[in-house]
Amino acid sequence: MTELVGERPDSANIHSRVVEVIATRTLYDEAYLQPDSEFESDLGVDSVVLESIHADLAEQFGLTELPAGAVTIRELVGVVSRALGTADVPVAAGPPSGTPAKGGSAGGAGESGDVMAAVIEAAVAKTGYQRHELDPDAEFESELGIDSVILASIVTEASQRCGMQESDAAGFDATTLRSLTAQLEARAGGNASKPAPPGPAEAAPAGPGEWDGRSMKNFVEQRDPDIFAKTRSFVGYLRRREEEQLYWYGMPLHSRCGNRAVIFDELEGRKREFLMFASNNYLGLANHPAVIDAVCDATRTFGATHTGSRFIGGTNMLHKELERRLAAYKQRPACIVYPGGYAANLGAISALVKGCDTLVTDKLNHMSIVDGARLSGGSQRIYRHNDMADLERILQRSAENSRGGTLIVADGVFSMHGDVCDLPEIVRLAGEYGARVMIDDAHATGVLGARGSGTAEHFGLKGAVDLELGTMSKALAGMGGFVVGEEDVVEYLRYYSHSYVFAANIPAGVAAGLIASIDVIEAEPERLKQLWTNIETLRGSLLEAGFDLENSQSAILPIVIGDERKAMEMGRAVRARGLFCQTVVYPGVPLGDARLRVSVTCEHTPEDLAEAGQIFVDAARETGVLETAR
Repeated sequence: MTELVGERPDSANIHSRVVEVIATRTLYDEAYLQPDSEFESDLGVDSVVLESIHADLAEQFGLTELPAGAVTIRELVGVVSRALGTADVPVAAGPPSGTPAKGGSAGGAGESGDVMAAVIEAAVAKTGYQRHELDPDAEFESELGIDSVILASIVTEASQRCGMQESDAAGFDATTLRSLTAQLEARAGGNASKPAPPGPAEAAPAGPGEWDGRSMKNFVEQRDPDIFAKTRSFVGYLRRREEEQLYWYGMPLHSRCGNRAVIFDELEGRKREFLMFASNNYLGLANHPAVIDAVCDATRTFGATHTGSRFIGGTNMLHKELERRLAAYKQRPACIVYPGGYAANLGAISALVKGCDTLVTDKLNHMSIVDGARLSGGSQRIYRHNDMADLERILQRSAENSRGGTLIVADGVFSMHGDVCDLPEIVRLAGEYGARVMIDDAHATGVLGARGSGTAEHFGLKGAVDLELGTMSKALAGMGGFVVGEEDVVEYLRYYSHSYVFAANIPAGVAAGLIASIDVIEAEPERLKQLWTNIETLRGSLLEAGFDLENSQSAILPIVIGDERKAMEMGRAVRARGLFCQTVVYPGVPLGDARLRVSVTCEHTPEDLAEAGQIFVDAARETGVLETAR
């Protein structure tokens, strides 16, 4: 509870606190929240968000509940006032006193208190926190759950509130609000309007013949009255990368995707055959005759698709059978199928984690987990990658301060690094601190475990993980996502996962193909054995050549380079030699952690693997990567 509990706050305090809670839950500047603003028509606040506002206000003022029915901020202030037994509050015509005008400064940048106020205001505006919850010395990631994307928006907002130019928002490495305040004061140098020189992440556009040192991060927080201005800036950057043949993303296939594939090179205007090491078709099931026949037969029987959500005319008998088969394959009681793996993470996390709950995530989790955390409205805590001591520290603090439950979410196999989560320790700590565990097996399903059923089987922990999530667009060679777990939890997800309730699901033909894929996995275990033979063969040759593969323990082999320019140049050299793999730069990985991502499948022949190893060595020597790889 806050300091207001047990007291009778005055009218100004009630008004200020109500506006602050609304701003926190909606991310509006307080200056925008006028007394007669209607929640739905003016602010776009729906019933779910309004309910969370009511819950926050009830907690702050020590009330059991607040009556519903208020449609404006003025009316809500009156509801709180009457609930407290205070006379109706005369509400001012503008924002509460002391609130900076929208886009204005919280004070001169030369005053430490004013800069801290601007930083706090920015953090309130860009996160789900209220002022009293923001300890200036709390760590952004582990204690506040503020990731690099949110931090960039806080830095930009705080810089603007301090009267600094937008370019001044680059190059910050603060880890707390206090350190961010100190860096803003140093950057301002006593003159808030004087821009600092561009840092490494804020390189200006290059002239003809010069290297453009910007990355995709430079366009995230670009501000302009025209919301499309950032798109024009980015496309200019993108076209230059394409002219230099450094960005090859989205090139269309003109064949099946096996160990080799024909791709239309849009930069050269011709078709080319490549050795394919960018596919997640780990078990080769996308090209299996039984899978293809099942898709075709079911499509002829049930049509191209259905025309509704699973609740409204969109459930086919094959959806039910697929859920039964997936639950059996994963050896769990029940399963729910979503339109995609991304939708599964968004739907499951946002359904289970609410404003009073805490989500604890690995720093390198997939973006769908990060977005699910933001959508949930719960408190997020981020632990250092696979650092179990850091996870325990966070769980301990969460247990002391949390008002609700805790869910730990981690990738089973980390998609850009290829390493495996420390599941035994995650399960142990969850049991000790009363948390639940969800593991995203997108790149572990079909790869890890004696039967290929994923991370829990790999560690002998079947039944010890509360929820196992997966995507069916990788080893299972279809489309969609799923979550398996206890029946009660799965049934709850069916009614509270918006990405399930309000979306059409996979077509019947795709469901039939997935059922056939499970049949093949169970009938042909040699596919999994061949996959691991191929993984060990290529991994061995790359390590012998001197490449940094981090701690890969899966079908994903990252060739870590670090420098973004050098990674893109090596990717270009690899493709010029006829091998296709992914060049991963920001936002796929943090700045300074660029890499090539190599995916191995059971369809690669010994000749493919030997040729690939030589191509990587030759390309690395051409670009100097082997000399600089970490």
